[in-house]
Amino acid sequence: METKDQPRKNRYMNPYIGGVLLGLVLLAANFISGRGLGASGAIKSVVVASAQSLAPKYAERTKYFKEYHEEHSGSPMKNWLVFQMLGVLVGGFASGALAGRLKFKVEHSPKITSRRRLVFALLGGIFFGVGSQLGRGCTSGSALSGMAVISFGGIITMMAIFGGAYALAWFFRKNWI
Repeated sequence: METKDQPRKNRYMNPYIGGVLLGLVLLAANFISGRGLGASGAIKSVVVASAQSLAPKYAERTKYFKEYHEEHSGSPMKNWLVFQMLGVLVGGFASGALAGRLKFKVEHSPKITSRRRLVFALLGGIFFGVGSQLGRGCTSGSALSGMAVISFGGIITMMAIFGGAYALAWFFRKNWI
């Protein structure tokens, strides 16, 4: 129960309400655009646009960039997923600002340093990015959107994500607790 004395920064949205809202956003994305959500598509669009701007001859010769350009006519930055991810960043920042939670700090266990926490976060991000390209999509695209349309692949992906996390948690727990 919330009291008047409770600091504003400790208030978070009820996770059940957040889950329902996420489901509604996913449903709206499928209804409006004909496809689900996904962050890796936005990152891929930004990478392709950057390569085309910074090294156009390299982008023309490289199979990866060439195939992407052939599949998507127009500028990669006009992909709606880019605007989705910008909305996620702006929305997250606005939510933190309105709730008084904007701080530049690294949260970690007292048993490790901030540097170690940042290195592991960076490595995790790199592994996630490489894995999302190998798996042809990120967790939100593969698991959430796949499960929303009752895809067997989406269900298997979600089981693999949670199963893998559960199996590896013991080995990495000292970095957080």
